[in-house]
Amino acid sequence: MSTRQDHFAESHYGTLNTSKFLSLRIPLQSHHLELILYQAYANLRAEAERTYIGVLWWIFDPIIFMSIFYIVFALLLRQKTDNFVAFLLVGLVIWRWFQNTVTNGSNAILNGQSLMRQVYLPKLIFPLVTILSDLFKFTLVFTLLVIYLWASGHSIGLPYLTLPFLLFVQFLLIMGTTCVTASLVPLLPDLRYLIGHLLQLMFYVSGIFYSGESIPEKYRAYFYLNPAANLIESYRDILLNNRWPDLRAMLIITLLALFLILIGYKLVTTFDHEYPKMVAR
Repeated sequence: MSTRQDHFAESHYGTLNTSKFLSLRIPLQSHHLELILYQAYANLRAEAERTYIGVLWWIFDPIIFMSIFYIVFALLLRQKTDNFVAFLLVGLVIWRWFQNTVTNGSNAILNGQSLMRQVYLPKLIFPLVTILSDLFKFTLVFTLLVIYLWASGHSIGLPYLTLPFLLFVQFLLIMGTTCVTASLVPLLPDLRYLIGHLLQLMFYVSGIFYSGESIPEKYRAYFYLNPAANLIESYRDILLNNRWPDLRAMLIITLLALFLILIGYKLVTTFDHEYPKMVAR
């Protein structure tokens, strides 16, 4: 990532009059959107150029991932869920958006040390670039998922009206979680490993390859305390079952996400000028 950031600093700031920009010491404002968009584009382009098949890998990756779990749970363990391919695809695509963004975003400020030495930038830019990059990749994969579901016979109904709201809720949750983890990792670098283990735990308790209804009644309430589990089931309600999602649960997740965004923003802005010293250790 540092290589892409060096390229960004050398190429982009040259066009923005570097000598003037170096003197800026202002909080994140609307004109930083250009920088976020440019860096997200540079990251996506660099990532695509590192493989022979380019952007197609963003599509093949979840398919390969799904194939592994299909073999294990549908063929070997004989999972009884109806239409298991579509069921599994929805869960994995939704989960991978969350997992990839949080994993990559957690290290965003820490990995930005090369650029921090050259120019001042509000550190909130680093996780936002990751969020935007992964949003683009998710949009591509999710569009193909919806087309596949339509082609395989899953009809469009009125519950689709809530799909934009559901996507927005998940985006807020991802943004809040990513900003909080990105703000804390430079303070406690070992937290990266804990985040990886926590995401691995969430992966198995979010209902990606099983439904909430298959969980014993006495444990089901604990299962639905997981926001990722609620989101995945809500997507399945809309995309697979033509059913309205639990809007009350979505509202609770929205409030949680807004709280996380507020905490993450506060932490990043509080330590904004301290991060360069921390990441240089």
